[in-house]
Amino acid sequence: MSRRDLVVSGLGLTVGAGVVASTLRPSAAPASRHQHFQHGLASGDPLPDGFVLWTRVSPAPDATPGSGRGGPADVAWQVALDDGFADVVAEGTASTDAGRDHTVKLDVRALRPATTYWYRFTHGPDTVTGRTRTAPAVDAAVDRLRLGVVCCANWQAGHFGAYRHLLDHDLDAVVHLGDYLYEYQPGRYSHGADWTDVRRHDPPHETVTLEDYRRRHAQYKTDPDLSRLHAALPMIATWDDHEVADGWFPEGAYEHDPATEGLWTRRRDAALRAYDEWMPVRLSGTATVGDGTTIQRRFRFGSLVELTMLDLRSRRDERVEPRDVALADERRTLTGTGQESWLAQGLAASTARWKLVGNPVMVAPMLMPPRPRGEELALRDTTDPMTWGSPEPNTDTWDGYPAERRRLLQGLADAGVGDVVFLSGDVHTAWANEVELDGRPVATELVCSSITSNNVDDFMGTAPRTVSLAMEEAIGALNPHVRFVNLDDHGYSVVELTPSEARWEWHAVSDRRDPDASSRLLAARRVRSGSARVLPV
Repeated sequence: MSRRDLVVSGLGLTVGAGVVASTLRPSAAPASRHQHFQHGLASGDPLPDGFVLWTRVSPAPDATPGSGRGGPADVAWQVALDDGFADVVAEGTASTDAGRDHTVKLDVRALRPATTYWYRFTHGPDTVTGRTRTAPAVDAAVDRLRLGVVCCANWQAGHFGAYRHLLDHDLDAVVHLGDYLYEYQPGRYSHGADWTDVRRHDPPHETVTLEDYRRRHAQYKTDPDLSRLHAALPMIATWDDHEVADGWFPEGAYEHDPATEGLWTRRRDAALRAYDEWMPVRLSGTATVGDGTTIQRRFRFGSLVELTMLDLRSRRDERVEPRDVALADERRTLTGTGQESWLAQGLAASTARWKLVGNPVMVAPMLMPPRPRGEELALRDTTDPMTWGSPEPNTDTWDGYPAERRRLLQGLADAGVGDVVFLSGDVHTAWANEVELDGRPVATELVCSSITSNNVDDFMGTAPRTVSLAMEEAIGALNPHVRFVNLDDHGYSVVELTPSEARWEWHAVSDRRDPDASSRLLAARRVRSGSARVLPV
């Protein structure tokens, strides 16, 4: 059977066959007529010979996400070398139904490396079109790679303007380090210290069931800026905790109550199933929905970059408090035994110049002053956070698993592995860190701020760039390996890699409550190949 005649199942299977800004292009249709593509389209996980394509079709007005309604539907798809689709290189028909929430996920292969492609889905009279790109060949000489780096997008805390501004940076792909969505109900952990809802979540309660998670994914896919980003660039994503529940680990989560929310494993499985259905990622190595939940994976961009994406939730030991004696237990694991060895061996064996690690939580050791708020803050000397109490580590990060971190860093040092850069998220703040072993830097770390989720000034209820300035100074005194920190601004990061250096930029949006927010360059740092010292630009 030729590629031109190929008919594939929408259950996600392999089919054969510099990104610039693109736009989502649904077919024109009267507003009174039912729209079949209400959640856009997306691409992800680029390889030298292919990528994952995703969309959702609404075959009937009542076939809403999570409803279980609506019959089977066929969706035609095409991949072409031009935006007019005169040169189609792969096409077929995907079948989907309510059992997978009418989502379509394809792993299109047999394509050319380092090539821009247009793709489209059609159902009935409606068509939706996007643009994406394959990765360079594994051994290709690549002069430059530019990646957007993002995390922590809370719908209720603001608009996703940062996604829109990423399209101004001539990127090759976007790396999402987790918290792509949040599970909270309206009025919880929303904007600012008083948790004001800029927008309200659907469903209007915490997500617990498969229907809940499907509806929440669907809502996020309707954000116009996220839709534009997905239509223009491939995304490489991993999960952190809020895709499932705050602080989750294999046996539970901080905020999961079995008495009111039911069996934990049922909730976890529902969240991961919805993620598999709604995200353009390969789980357990395929785009087939339901065949596994392993999200750790690697991507190669020629001889210049290898990117390792980690899962730091589904295999971790439960978090303990900073003064708990269990912190000294060398058996405690954040990654799980199998992933720990996979990570270490992969970094040691990589022949790429830059070894990037998509690392959802911070890896550098960090002591943080307390964060008083309200009346408690009013009683403190806001110019001297060192008087607020004893600084402590955040044990939700690698600081909660120090023996495992030391094994990883010692392995890098012993094997002479250089040019390792951890891309980290989770903490809603911006950092550049030298990752040290016994006082000597062996890697560097870029931590991106949140798209919208609250950070330090929001938590304390203080004006931006006031009390946080003193906190940043205290952090530098407590942690001399920190080369940049900003605790207040929201936005995104861009990392540019060349054979000689890696350059990082942090960009801040003007006001996350404003759907038309502007963006500005906040700071930039760089590291030279062969060194782990963070330098000013």
